[in-house]
Amino acid sequence: MKRALFPGSFDPITLGHYDIIKRGIHLFDEVVVAVGINAEKKYMFSLEERQRFIEEAFKDEPKVKIVTYEGLTIDFCKVIKAQFILRGLRNPADFEFEKAIAHTNRKLSKIETVFLLTAARTSYISSSIVRDVIRNNGDYTVLVPDSVKVK
Repeated sequence: MKRALFPGSFDPITLGHYDIIKRGIHLFDEVVVAVGINAEKKYMFSLEERQRFIEEAFKDEPKVKIVTYEGLTIDFCKVIKAQFILRGLRNPADFEFEKAIAHTNRKLSKIETVFLLTAARTSYISSSIVRDVIRNNGDYTVLVPDSVKVK
């Protein structure tokens, strides 16, 4: 079984993340979306909310599993027996950052990183932009799956 781990904070999941996951299920037998836990980070949405947004978005997709994790991504890959890390690239800055992480992960383990370019229609969307739109009472709904609801 080809299993890929798609790690992130997903604060919140965006249409860009959604697109990468949807495309990933055509490449892998299973895509495990792993919501990272980082006590040092201030999140807009709780861990439970972030997980629920993703679960609702993919409730009809049996090839997508949603979990939470903390620690090194490569260590978690070993725990769930994922052979691949799936990552999306929006721009050259993403590439440089992700390339360094992928090289480090490859040095420390045998896990390969697979990059997918985001779709042109979602390449400008980031979770930080979505959070800024939400903080300023903008229409965030055009940037995220329908499952993301702000109270």
